Amino acid sequence: MSKIKYQFNTKSLAVEPVRETLWEKSKRFLRIVLAGMVFSVLVLSIGYTFFDSPKEKMLRREIDQYQLNYQVVNDKLDMLSSVLEDLQHRDDQIYRVIFEAEPMSAVQRDAAFGGTDRYEQFEGFNNSAVITATMQRIDKISRQLYVQSVSFDEVFNMAKDKADMLASIPAIMPIERGTQRLVSGYGMRIHPIYKTLRMHAGVDFTAPTGTPVYSPGNGVVKTVERSRHGYGMMVIVDHGYGYTTLYAHLSRFNVRKGQTITRGEIIGYVGNTGVSTAPHLHYEVRKNDRTVNPVNYFFNDLSPKEFEYIIEVASRVNQSLS
Repeated sequence: MSKIKYQFNTKSLAVEPVRETLWEKSKRFLRIVLAGMVFSVLVLSIGYTFFDSPKEKMLRREIDQYQLNYQVVNDKLDMLSSVLEDLQHRDDQIYRVIFEAEPMSAVQRDAAFGGTDRYEQFEGFNNSAVITATMQRIDKISRQLYVQSVSFDEVFNMAKDKADMLASIPAIMPIERGTQRLVSGYGMRIHPIYKTLRMHAGVDFTAPTGTPVYSPGNGVVKTVERSRHGYGMMVIVDHGYGYTTLYAHLSRFNVRKGQTITRGEIIGYVGNTGVSTAPHLHYEVRKNDRTVNPVNYFFNDLSPKEFEYIIEVASRVNQSLS
């Protein structure tokens, strides 16, 4: 039962019950509601400021777990980067060296993406920097792994061609074995006619006219040339893999241009044609169109003792025969 309020009427000098109008009741009710709302807001504000709700606690635990997971992912990415760097080093310094291939450049290995910002979707969050950095590392490693996979495919194909390459490299002496036949090596030598020091781009083997000249590796005859000057009667063989060999001052040819030949096949015969002072074979090896010392390619044909002797003879500064 609701309490009845009374008030003293000064006019009638009597105590009378107070009768509230609807508007007064409404105002009183609104005051109570407003005070309750203010109190509730105040309590909630204090609670959310100084205390975590169960949902917030759960979210904080999830955030901590995500941060821990990102750290674990980055640690694994560090390990993957280390393994990948080792693979790249082996690829460049071992596998490609074995097959005489050029190492891949840093630009090729990075395989960087260009264009629009790929990580714009991760911006605007509290942990945007961590997420973006992790995604960048994942993308970089993914690209590098793809490039490394392509490189290994190339090395695999080179390995399949290794037997053909070994048969094609000029790895034996082009004339009948006998280290005493080498009379002038690669480098600065005295020209037999001009008597001045000039670059001797090959080696000279002395031999009687008509001595067979053999191909030191498989290849295709690139040039068959007759001349009374310079190299005289000359043959050039393309062995592939960047190698060509030249045979000068021949007396006769035993091959024709475009002919495929194998190691040990007779190319021609020793002579004294062109600018030559005695019957001999002038022999050159070229790698990627640059002359190299042919003596370094006689390893398949000589014993260690013979190879040591021929290196010593080839290093003497003497007079060439052409």
